[in-house]
Amino acid sequence: MGDEFTPSALAAGPVLELAPYLPGKPLADLEREYGIVDAIKLASNENPYKLPESVQAAVIDGLNDLQLYPDGAGFELRAALAQQLGVPAAGITLGNGSNDILVLLAETFLTPQVNAVYDQYSFVVYRLAVQATGATARIASSRPRDHEQPLSHDLDAMLALVDRDTRLVFIANPNNPTGTWVDRDNLYRFLQKLPGHVIAVIDEAYHEYARGNDFPDACEWLGEFPNLVVTRTFSKAYGLAGLRVGYGLSSPAIASLLNRVRQPFNVNILGQRAALAALDEQAWVTRCCMESCAERSRLGNGLANIGIASLPSRGNFLLAEVPDAAAVNEFLLQQGVIVRPVANYGLENYLRISIGSPPENDRCLRALAAFAATR
Repeated sequence: MGDEFTPSALAAGPVLELAPYLPGKPLADLEREYGIVDAIKLASNENPYKLPESVQAAVIDGLNDLQLYPDGAGFELRAALAQQLGVPAAGITLGNGSNDILVLLAETFLTPQVNAVYDQYSFVVYRLAVQATGATARIASSRPRDHEQPLSHDLDAMLALVDRDTRLVFIANPNNPTGTWVDRDNLYRFLQKLPGHVIAVIDEAYHEYARGNDFPDACEWLGEFPNLVVTRTFSKAYGLAGLRVGYGLSSPAIASLLNRVRQPFNVNILGQRAALAALDEQAWVTRCCMESCAERSRLGNGLANIGIASLPSRGNFLLAEVPDAAAVNEFLLQQGVIVRPVANYGLENYLRISIGSPPENDRCLRALAAFAATR
């Protein structure tokens, strides 16, 4: 070989500028590194409750067919989703989690000649997906900290960044990591104002937790706005984070384009069967969400009682403001409690705390109170 092999010299320019996505710290890593047993994880916004037996049975049954490829089109799952949501199956795109759909949208509609718009504190995958394509990111400033919804999306600011070269606008509702939301009337007006050459991506990963008459179900508008895409997931309220099943809802025309770049067999057999079974467990999903919402309020009150403010949230997590997030996080790790630092979002003084079970939330509050007592 003549020249020295240098992979970075061969990589696409935008890829070199990417920082890998950092998931929440695994429990096994914490216990191994700190010599701790019985740690708890409140870092990845997972459903803390045990899956229904029917869903577990569907996964076990699927083990008998692991030698087979899954249904690449996901016919049964898409049909079940279509019936439940009242949308055409031809407008449903299955993904390896809803992250997969976000990346498919970027790969399908973005090039280095166009741009995409998103909020400065919105889900980090928007930035990663946009940057990987070489497209320009146009980042809107969030609402200020003294707003009634601090750090929330400013739809007017986002709309002001849209120009003739914009192809995608990402709106997380509720938003991760802030927990903030856009109400029905404001979101509808935004969609009305958005030019037809721009696709609105409404990321509803936490939709099931967002209770309230003012909160929109963007699926209801799919027939009215052909440039609308709604993404959802089975990883949160449905408790299937380990199986990675998500989906996009759109016009059949958009779904057809996404399926041209979607990887074959991107949702495995176990994921498809578990998701089908989970759709029949709506009472369980509703109960989990109600309990998590009640715990969200209790955890917020508990934080306030020890002098820690948290943002209003419609997700299954709270964004808590602490004076020295790195020190608090390290103290919590030593107590066997994993939460999520969000300095990578530009939120150095905040920690995101997932809503766990009541005993887990109590343990987190005790650890935070213990830290406060050392100050």
